[in-house]
Amino acid sequence: MQDDGAALVRDLTALARTALPRYGIAADASVSLLSYSENAVFAVADPRTGRRRVLRLHRPHYHSRQAIQSELDWMDALERAGIGAPRSVPGSDGAHVQDAGSPGTAGRMVTVLEWIDGRAPDEGDLLPTLRRLGELAARMHAQSRQWTRPAYFERLVWDRQGTIGARAYWGRWEAAADLMPDGRALLERATQLLGQRLDAFGTGPERYGLIHADQRAANLLIDGERTSIIDFDDCGLGWFLHDLAAALSFIEHRADVDQLTGAWLEGYTRAGALPQADIDEIPSFLLQRRLQLLAWRGSHADTELARSLGPEWVAATVRMGEQYLQRLG
Repeated sequence: MQDDGAALVRDLTALARTALPRYGIAADASVSLLSYSENAVFAVADPRTGRRRVLRLHRPHYHSRQAIQSELDWMDALERAGIGAPRSVPGSDGAHVQDAGSPGTAGRMVTVLEWIDGRAPDEGDLLPTLRRLGELAARMHAQSRQWTRPAYFERLVWDRQGTIGARAYWGRWEAAADLMPDGRALLERATQLLGQRLDAFGTGPERYGLIHADQRAANLLIDGERTSIIDFDDCGLGWFLHDLAAALSFIEHRADVDQLTGAWLEGYTRAGALPQADIDEIPSFLLQRRLQLLAWRGSHADTELARSLGPEWVAATVRMGEQYLQRLG
């Protein structure tokens, strides 16, 4: 297995190198893998210019070229609005989305981003991180509401159907391993109530729009007083409160979830406002995200994170559904 992994890294690195000339990057630039999950992400250092870049090989069959360009457009617009986000680098022909690969080989679309200095926040000290995430979310939501999207704009839609419904991008939560029949039946009842409440909540522009959709501590970079958000691969249309639920991904069941939620809300109100009706609906978004992640656990079973979510985590999801029914049913 280790040999297979090393071979995959070599193949992806070689593929990334084929794209360097398209961005005017020296052929002898160093190319090192930063992460490989949805996309393959590389650090690139050009000895000729001294510049560092981030190169992404996009996963096949997930986003269209138009959708990737739309992601880059929003990141650039956020940066222009003073919100720290990656800036895209155009290729030598002016196109930001290029192709990596050689004739006769399976290629991928590729993008290059400017390097952002910074460190990840301390995930062991969640309260200040959640306040930071909340304030950042409020600023991004404000920009999202006023930004005029390009006519070709295309991104995923994280509504009820796209998260936990018939066209859920990450699969069906009902098929989750370790989910017992009685637990599945309970979560089905909770999902029915969840759907009714979200339909009543509605998708008005004050509460639904363009969101990051994966705004977690793992996607923050902190450099002094500057906070930047990275990994826009899942950005799309959805409820603004989805960003709160995403900030609590995988830990929605914790006993201190109300305190964690309160820290996010404290940060949010530094730069924005949430009406009480939205705050009252937070349990719905926490459960929706948890069910979405239950499906993700199955569709991404080969990842280390998914493997770490064992039967106890699934059982905690069922308890969340039970509490939701008791609280809002």
